[in-house]
Amino acid sequence: MSNYEEKHAVEAAAGTGSFLKSLLIDIVIAIILASIVLFFIRPSIVRQSSMENTLHDGDYMIMYKQAYRNHEPQRGDIIIFQSSLVNEETGGEKLLIKRVIGLPGDDISIIDDQLYINGEAYEEDYLKDGYTPAFEIPAEGETFTVPDGEYFCMGDNRAGSVDSRTSDVGCVTKPQIKGKVILRLFPFNKIQRF
Repeated sequence: MSNYEEKHAVEAAAGTGSFLKSLLIDIVIAIILASIVLFFIRPSIVRQSSMENTLHDGDYMIMYKQAYRNHEPQRGDIIIFQSSLVNEETGGEKLLIKRVIGLPGDDISIIDDQLYINGEAYEEDYLKDGYTPAFEIPAEGETFTVPDGEYFCMGDNRAGSVDSRTSDVGCVTKPQIKGKVILRLFPFNKIQRF
């Protein structure tokens, strides 16, 4: 091998080593950035119809995982929380997406398909069918007081939502809450900030 060929072989090996080192650094940086982003947000896909007409099956959304680190959930927030229901696909506990309706200490009642909070009729323009049927909690015409540290949550499709009105779900505690839905990204013609 001539000196010229030897020199080019050494340069090629050095170039390949430099490229691999640069690629490895880029991969490590990408992993670190993705980890930081996923610490704060989590992409999720709606797999239920209980939040229609606000969210539909197949909608792709972004959940802010740190939303309640220093703040309490507010009435109207759309949250994702861990329930005790069983996910039929995984066998684990099922994540639910619902709207916060009752705050700790609120009196909730449902009379003739109308929701009342602290004795006042609560108007909701986002409901699928425009009414709220009573289930177990509270029973028709009865009043339920939301316990301290808990939240009464319901889907926007009130007739088709398993939520805090059933003993299977009940009120939601802050540790159960995984985050707040802040953005729908897909479908693209329905991008919306919440």
